[in-house]
Amino acid sequence: MTAVTQTPPLPQPVTTLSRDDARRLALRAQGLLGAPDRRAGVRGVLRQLGAVQLDTISVLARSHELVPYARLGAVGRDAVEAAYWTPASSDAPAAPPHSFEYWSHAACILPIEEWPHFAFRRRARRAKGHRWHVMEDSERSCAAVLDRLKADGPLTTSELGGGRKGGEWWDWSETKIAVEWLLDTGDVVCTERRAWKRVYDLAERAVPDALLHDDLDDTECLRRLVAQAGAAMGVATRADLADYHRLKAEQVDAVVADSGLVPVEVEGWGKPAWADPAALAAPPRGRHRTTLLSPFDSLIWDRPRTERIFGFTHRLEAYVPRPRRIHGYFAMPLLAGGQLIGRVDPAREGTTLVARQVSMQSSKAVVPMARALGEAASWVGCDSVRVERCDDQKLADALRAELTHTSDQ
Repeated sequence: MTAVTQTPPLPQPVTTLSRDDARRLALRAQGLLGAPDRRAGVRGVLRQLGAVQLDTISVLARSHELVPYARLGAVGRDAVEAAYWTPASSDAPAAPPHSFEYWSHAACILPIEEWPHFAFRRRARRAKGHRWHVMEDSERSCAAVLDRLKADGPLTTSELGGGRKGGEWWDWSETKIAVEWLLDTGDVVCTERRAWKRVYDLAERAVPDALLHDDLDDTECLRRLVAQAGAAMGVATRADLADYHRLKAEQVDAVVADSGLVPVEVEGWGKPAWADPAALAAPPRGRHRTTLLSPFDSLIWDRPRTERIFGFTHRLEAYVPRPRRIHGYFAMPLLAGGQLIGRVDPAREGTTLVARQVSMQSSKAVVPMARALGEAASWVGCDSVRVERCDDQKLADALRAELTHTSDQ
């Protein structure tokens, strides 16, 4: 007779949180409730979030710029880039990097201190032997890339010899496949981008010696990442914790009890949840940020969590055929008063920020939307805002009037 494996009982919740409690904990954990730490700046935001997603789409700005803007306000875009990346050099001692690029929730900027904790993923990639592409001669191709980097210092793909065979974007050259594989497995690291191009360097040269090791076992890596995800979200279900760094549910289960997070019950969630004890110890208070959010912002990048916390359904429609889009190509949710109360699909025409499609839940969203559009316009160097379409004509008229009033002040 086959024995049946019993699922260990879940620990008793240490407290029960209301929906509003959970929402405020999430907002504070994400740096969107309370006074921002301006002295820590962009690097402080990165450390608090643990990961900032990268994406090729640039409308008002690229997503990794929009994330600190949402929390800190109008930080200069050059200052944002300088805060993330550490320029590499082959002929001078390199400054210790602040971050590196790797696979977390997606392609993300990560604090350099987290390098050791992604050893589990580097080992998994190495064990699999390939990711998307298979090299014709992996040993020779990887050796050639490493030799070039050792001899010539940090290089982009084009400087290494080119990224494509000449076809579609996914038709990678052997060199591109090799350098990306070396990035996956940790022999190569990206601590800088130039004009949106990855700059590859030898990990042994770029990563500080104290961090350049893969001796943490998988359990320790996962324990740290689950704890970090919990702190960055404030309160989270198992699925939330898994999604933050794209772990498997069973990986979360294996370490969550030893992560330092504590079990809680959240009104209406219907699933066990875990909270950061430091977040529970200090009730969230302070000023709510009014801002537009990138669709790739970690506050909202998980759709089920966003719906559960804010009652707001959000979907990136950039990859949806134009006739089927409802809210637009790059609809940015409006956060105000700790709630998601609207969205706008922005664009730029010269020095005009164009709100191509606006949706607002009620008249209470008009003033915050006008304020958020005005601030965003100023940040990207626009001097006016034009509203093209809105799903409610009365709200559209009120928004245009408020924008005119604000610009006249």
